[in-house]
Amino acid sequence: MAQPLSAPLKDALHMQRAIAIAWQGQGFVEPNPMVGCVIVQGNDVIGEGWHQKFGQAHAEVNAIQNARSNGAQIEGATVYVTLEPCSHHGKTGPCADALIDAKVTRVVVAVLDPNPEVSGAGVKRLREAGIEVTTGIETSEAENSLAPYLKRTRTGLPWVIAKWAMTVDGKIATMHGDSQWISNEHSRELVQKIRGRVDGIMVGAKTALNDDPSLTARSKKSRTPTRIVVDSKAGLRLVSKLVTTATEVPTIMVTSPTHNQKQAKKIGEAGVEVWVGEHADPCERLLAFMKTFADRGGTNLLVEGGGTLLGSLHRLKQIDEIHVFIGPKILGGRNSITPVEGENPILMEAADELSLRFVRRLDDDVYMQYRRKN
Repeated sequence: MAQPLSAPLKDALHMQRAIAIAWQGQGFVEPNPMVGCVIVQGNDVIGEGWHQKFGQAHAEVNAIQNARSNGAQIEGATVYVTLEPCSHHGKTGPCADALIDAKVTRVVVAVLDPNPEVSGAGVKRLREAGIEVTTGIETSEAENSLAPYLKRTRTGLPWVIAKWAMTVDGKIATMHGDSQWISNEHSRELVQKIRGRVDGIMVGAKTALNDDPSLTARSKKSRTPTRIVVDSKAGLRLVSKLVTTATEVPTIMVTSPTHNQKQAKKIGEAGVEVWVGEHADPCERLLAFMKTFADRGGTNLLVEGGGTLLGSLHRLKQIDEIHVFIGPKILGGRNSITPVEGENPILMEAADELSLRFVRRLDDDVYMQYRRKN
């Protein structure tokens, strides 16, 4: 006969399930966080839910509705939720109140919400209503799913996802900028899925000039990310795809105080938002734009190159997640272009430490996903 699970193990297993289902909201809920919720009565899971779309019901409410649709008795149940239930009125009502009204007995929370409008107030409201609250269960794993939201809330900056395709010897283009194609069609299809879940796609001026990209997500289910070009001189061509489609897809050109004003005016008249930074230093200017982007609700920012732009983000320590596609090619050449340019460290100890999260073979390509260690 199987032994009953200990209380700590039971809490951990149910929270792990809540974390797993929270990921289903990725790309749909931002700038809100991805949140999962599991409701347990005794030893039985009676309801599950996750935040499915921005502006719609939160995870707790969806889990309650799921339990009721199953005909389950919610009163006296234990609720596992990956983020502290909200206590304020936004686009939806307070989730803490929904749990109180459902007469649950206990709420288990993985991560306290750093949002000043919540920040412990949800837990306080539940406890004042006589509900037992346990916090800090599977916090580290829950924070992985909440990382983009937590960064934007705590720092006012977006979660930066760097993406590049490179040869086996670490080159992203020839010395003249030719890069099509290093990776195969399966890799490029996956890139489209990544694009479809972010709020913005950013490239540098050289990438915009050499590749003339559309920077769109081609899936019908995808959101429409804002396209961003970092171009200090405002040299974006009027006939480029980014400019000629700017009235159809939101597009921003980030430029410097000393940009070509005549060209910028024409670009603006074509429908591109021209954002002029006050800082002469490109890194400071980039950081200021990222704060503006986050203030507008931008949570996930995908950066697709080139090396100069990624080098600036690396110097700022603002690359949070990396998606690398290695194509089965060797390019060679001292002057071939590498993914991240900038200063040349003398010692290996200057390198940023990464954590490998995922590896996948795509025919002869290799896809790897990393996150930067804090």
